Amino acid sequence: MNLKLEGKRAFISGSTQGIGFAIAKQLLNEKAEVIINGRNEEKTNLAVQKLKEEFRDASVSGIVCDFGNKEEVTALLNQLNDIDILINNVGVFELKDFGAIEDEDWYRIFDINVMSSIRLSKKLLPQMIQKNSGRIIFISSESGVNVPGNMIHYGMTKAAMMAVSNGLSKLTLGTEITVNTILGGPTYSDGVASTIEHIASLQNIEVEQMKNVIIQQNNPHSLIQRFIDPAEIASFAAYLSSSLSIATNGSCLRADGGTLKTI
Repeated sequence: MNLKLEGKRAFISGSTQGIGFAIAKQLLNEKAEVIINGRNEEKTNLAVQKLKEEFRDASVSGIVCDFGNKEEVTALLNQLNDIDILINNVGVFELKDFGAIEDEDWYRIFDINVMSSIRLSKKLLPQMIQKNSGRIIFISSESGVNVPGNMIHYGMTKAAMMAVSNGLSKLTLGTEITVNTILGGPTYSDGVASTIEHIASLQNIEVEQMKNVIIQQNNPHSLIQRFIDPAEIASFAAYLSSSLSIATNGSCLRADGGTLKTI
């Protein structure tokens, strides 16, 4: 299927690894121009180099920005113009008991996970409206619906992203712009992989066994009975980035592996 993304310009926040990096690869494969983002200069440059080696004729670049640093965010926003596709992907998570979550933890995770998407959308949506063309995609999580008891602050941010996305879609009335959310399920991103590998080493069991244990403990109703590959989320994001998805707007679309039991 030709997604007609050739010549489109995309910015993906938090994209040096995991879902963001997989989306970058998928969009480059569709001949879009891609700007990736990371908070570490060395890691960002390395990710850009990897993409250039795999997609030799592609246009790919990187911008370093820590979304927890307001000065760096301002500098980033000043560099972003003429973006056709905005992927609000950057996010952090941690396992923490509710009673141990300090006020600073709530503010920090909200600032990175939610305010990043608000600031980027506030800058780029008016430009899209002016040219009557554009796509904004929020990468949320099933944790925003089925909020984990040991990650309540994280689940709160993912629920907030869905709300912001839905509200922004109302501003696209009568245009060729869409704003949607992908509700991802348990995905084997780099951050999740590191956590699971650490737990497996502490318990002296194989990583694959640990992955199965975690799925059974936390998501026993998953229909695919495994972690989702980042590339599987990326394929969905590429479709929503295309002109073929124009009839889908203001939606929260699941790529959760059948984890959620609600209709």
